[in-house]
Amino acid sequence: MIGLFSRSYFPIDETRYVTVAWNMWLNGDYLVPNLNGMAYSHKPPLLFWLINLGWKILGVNDWWPRLIPSLFALASVFLTRKIANILWPNQTEIKDNASLILLSFSLWIVYSTALMFDMLIAFFTLLGVLGLLIVLQTRQSSGWLIFTLSISGGLLAKGPTILLQLLPLALSAKFWHKDQVLNLKNWYLPLFYCILGGVAIALLWAIPAGIRGGAVYQHAIFWGQTADRMVDSFAHNRPFWWYLPILPLLLFPWLLWGEFWRGLWIGLFKEKNLLNDSSVRFCVAWLIPVFIAFSFISGKQVHYLLPLFPAFALLIARLSSNQYSTSRKLVLPVAIATLILGFVFLGLPSYIQTQSNVAIWIAKIPLGLGVFILMHAILIVTLPKKSHSSVVIQLTLMSISLATTVMFVLMHTAGNAYDVRPISKELKKLEIAHIPTAFIGKYPGIFNFLGRLEKSPDLLKLETIDAWFNAHPNGRVVNYFHDINTINPKQVEFLQPYKGSTAVIMTRTQWYAQKYRTVANQTVDQGQL
Repeated sequence: MIGLFSRSYFPIDETRYVTVAWNMWLNGDYLVPNLNGMAYSHKPPLLFWLINLGWKILGVNDWWPRLIPSLFALASVFLTRKIANILWPNQTEIKDNASLILLSFSLWIVYSTALMFDMLIAFFTLLGVLGLLIVLQTRQSSGWLIFTLSISGGLLAKGPTILLQLLPLALSAKFWHKDQVLNLKNWYLPLFYCILGGVAIALLWAIPAGIRGGAVYQHAIFWGQTADRMVDSFAHNRPFWWYLPILPLLLFPWLLWGEFWRGLWIGLFKEKNLLNDSSVRFCVAWLIPVFIAFSFISGKQVHYLLPLFPAFALLIARLSSNQYSTSRKLVLPVAIATLILGFVFLGLPSYIQTQSNVAIWIAKIPLGLGVFILMHAILIVTLPKKSHSSVVIQLTLMSISLATTVMFVLMHTAGNAYDVRPISKELKKLEIAHIPTAFIGKYPGIFNFLGRLEKSPDLLKLETIDAWFNAHPNGRVVNYFHDINTINPKQVEFLQPYKGSTAVIMTRTQWYAQKYRTVANQTVDQGQL
């Protein structure tokens, strides 16, 4: 709830996705999503359908779309608990701890309130994993139906990535399942039929959408957003090792918890029985192949790993369950990392003041945030460690407290820099007054939903501005200026901070006055995102 009410939609991704859903609402076309009057092929329609379904029931509002990923994140926690119960039916502590660990991963907390597709794909991944376990552990054929639905849901949520999440685990069943009698008839053929069924359900949307959207849209949804992205990503292209050094931050605090590493050491090198546990092999088969695959796929973002977080949570809960120690040394790495984070926030405002081309609002981060984080570091070490469960609960509460507080303070400090509601409402006023508007550069639908705009601004390049103003002499243009010193506030109609720059609305007269001023100062801004 803190994430829901502490901020608006975060540009560029969240504002773009809610605008696609808004366009679907306006034009009543639920088959082909669109953005700026063109078919939007970057993502399948399930999230947009769910947003519109909620609006049909509750009316158009700001809060429902952002609640959707939170509901999927919460459902994923319960599915993780169910999976842990099947894997370790006689160890209730593992399912309790796995739920808490997943709930309190720092990255999971952040993206639980983000209007993105990753919580949906995490849910459908867990649903597919549950289906496989039901088939093998409880011998119920209903598991195949669950697996089929997970494939179709994942395809409609984020495309073929669901196959990458589930197939390595399914195909390696002989490695992790104690019953080795798995053959073509009782495992691999049903698996193939389920995948075929899931794909067929997704094609009920994709084929009509491809026909309606045209050849370019067909290529994008059937090939461009899968194979092309894996082989040669057009965005977020990073080296294969990129995930490894940031894993402690993404999995904070649990990857730094000494109890996990102690359990891993004992199981591998002292008792040497860890891989005899078929449930541990199950977690390894789920986690390692997919992590390696994502490492070698060219396009990388931290949230792409979110569907693997339940596997991390299960593995950490299992490895820390047997060899519990009351030593405070085991939480010391978490405390040290928290201490470093606190000092970073204490020194960040002073450091930023000496830097150029950095968002001004960062220098306004209150020192109290750093003090608050340092207090948590002290509490981690000083609180009594009476039992294994008490440590898990303490670290869970600490992680949730830190993540939500940092998010709230940063969003409050940033102010309008990441809240485009003011300029969006200003554009709505212009639309009501029938004053044409244009945007200079690439426009990812930032203002449409928040301003409830019924039409996107015209898209311009610098060389087409003169012609546009000649056709619309009373029009307004929207532009970004990266150096606020190049802006004369008297020569703009409206301005507000936007990330590390300033967003402005200008009349024709103001545009040319500002243009000649910046050219004279040799600081002309190219208006690109």
